[in-house]
Amino acid sequence: MFRDNVSDLVAFITVAREGSFTRAAVQLGVSQPALSQAMRGLEERLGLRLLNRTTRSVAPTEAGERLLRSIEPQFAQIEGSLLALTELRDKASGIVRITSTQHAAETLLWPRLSKLMREYPDITIELVTDEGLTDIVSQRFDAGVRVGEFVEKDMIAVRIGPDIRQAIVGAPDYFRTHPLPKRPEDLTGHRCINMRRVTRGGYFPWEFERRGREINVRVEGQLAINSLEIARRAALDGMGLAYLPDNLVEDHVREGRLVRVLEDWCEPYPGYHLYYPSSRQHAPAFAVVLEALRFRG
Repeated sequence: MFRDNVSDLVAFITVAREGSFTRAAVQLGVSQPALSQAMRGLEERLGLRLLNRTTRSVAPTEAGERLLRSIEPQFAQIEGSLLALTELRDKASGIVRITSTQHAAETLLWPRLSKLMREYPDITIELVTDEGLTDIVSQRFDAGVRVGEFVEKDMIAVRIGPDIRQAIVGAPDYFRTHPLPKRPEDLTGHRCINMRRVTRGGYFPWEFERRGREINVRVEGQLAINSLEIARRAALDGMGLAYLPDNLVEDHVREGRLVRVLEDWCEPYPGYHLYYPSSRQHAPAFAVVLEALRFRG
């Protein structure tokens, strides 16, 4: 009995809104005769006429108007609640594991992921930073983030940041006792802060390019580390020259705490990419993260 009333009340609201059995039947997905029969059954059970029918239109009676005012807001509230549940079902959820360099994590990933996690509370992010070329398949990461030139060819790579330029910087105190280098080869006579390779050992070469000419310089110094942040602090403390992404030092250069040299030898190169195996099927949560990180210029 209650189920029949609920179904017929929904039909009554639709007929009253549309002012037509034909249009209401289309909206409800039933035949017009079936809808007319349902309305007659409802009226018989209530012992009241709810609709005035003419050949041209259908309109609620006084009793129908009173019933409509009473039940329509309640059904609208129920409909809204059901819609909210549907949106919750469709929201992405799950764990997304990403490995990244510290620099990319701080400058690109975290500003975007922090916003995403507020919008998608059911998505959990595991962000692991290291400077090596992590095997994301064997380590069971969903994706990795590295500079474009280090992404393996069998991976799908999606650009997530602008081009990068390196900066050679040293503290003013350092340059009081050391001449400004005029060309990359002059660095062999300077105390430099080396960055150690994590996976393959040795030190990263300092790479330069100007007007198509490329030079790699193996520098030497008292300090070798694998942290860009510590390299920047060491340069600020006058420990030698550092080779760093320019966005890490631009404020210090502008405010005179660091001096930039060989700028004309530091041309832009492809920035950070998020990469993942082409054979892996990803959950909706990963698709949401990917779109949030995608670089749009």
